[in-house]
Amino acid sequence: MQNRKLGKSGLEVSALGLGCMGLSFGYGPAVQKDDGIALIRAAYERGVTFFDTAEAYGPFKNEELLGEALAPMRDQVVIATKFGFKNGVPSEGVDSRPERIREVADASLRRLKTDRIDLFYQHRVDPNVPMEDVAGTVKDLIGQGKVCHFGLSEAGVQSIRRAHAVQPVAALQSEYSMWWREPEAEILPVLEELGIGFVPFSPLGKGFLTGKIDESTTFDRTDFRNVVPRFSAQARRANQGVVDLLGEIAARNKATSAQIALAWLLAQEPWIVPIPGTTKLSRLEENIGAAKLSLSAGDLSQIQDALSHITVEGARYPEHLQALVGR
Repeated sequence: MQNRKLGKSGLEVSALGLGCMGLSFGYGPAVQKDDGIALIRAAYERGVTFFDTAEAYGPFKNEELLGEALAPMRDQVVIATKFGFKNGVPSEGVDSRPERIREVADASLRRLKTDRIDLFYQHRVDPNVPMEDVAGTVKDLIGQGKVCHFGLSEAGVQSIRRAHAVQPVAALQSEYSMWWREPEAEILPVLEELGIGFVPFSPLGKGFLTGKIDESTTFDRTDFRNVVPRFSAQARRANQGVVDLLGEIAARNKATSAQIALAWLLAQEPWIVPIPGTTKLSRLEENIGAAKLSLSAGDLSQIQDALSHITVEGARYPEHLQALVGR
């Protein structure tokens, strides 16, 4: 596994990270603790050094799982976690008051069994707290040695600029994939200008780009995708063209659709580090294999041309969650 640097921050991580949310939250029942620990350690053994969690995943359970799993190799890995929701519960709304940020930092340090948070993201922008106060609070935590780097998630251009002016932002985490390319318009140019790394979550389209989901697929009742407009049966049927494109290029490269989707992201910029998540060892190994895959100029040109003619149907969030994005 090659390493990449997240912008000009000096933070070096594996070219692919592991998004750990799905082990505890969002995609059906949580995995058994021992199974989650085994998967996280398997990722490390295969070269992954970048692990993403949040107090909101569970809530709290995911940080505890990650802390236990990575304790033996803590100094060899980079742990990212997040603050920004009331009581760590997204449905209760955002909360990035300085006192709350400090509370989350101390609680996360305990759950993660560590003395520092390598990358501390604001999970969503809080319109009630000036970004300068948020960045200033994290700057203080960095000065105290509790945090090493500051990050933002799903923030808009103005929030990024305001935060970066107070405390350099190491990374922005937002959704980006072959079926959600909105960051290319305004976000990626600003990140390049300011020297900020980009960490795409849902790089496999919440599983859709693997080619393993079709209009007849059913999800567990606790699975977040049940309320995502893009995962309605009609939208899945309409969006099959993206999957067909991936399958065609995968066959030519003797790879899987997931590997092509990840390799495409890696080819966009050297400061992009996707964080695919999984609960299965076989999928973990498949995803990691994408880091060794180099798409040709012809492949990339074909993808670009094909995607320019495909209109993806369905919003990526329900309306109340979309309102938190891009502030």
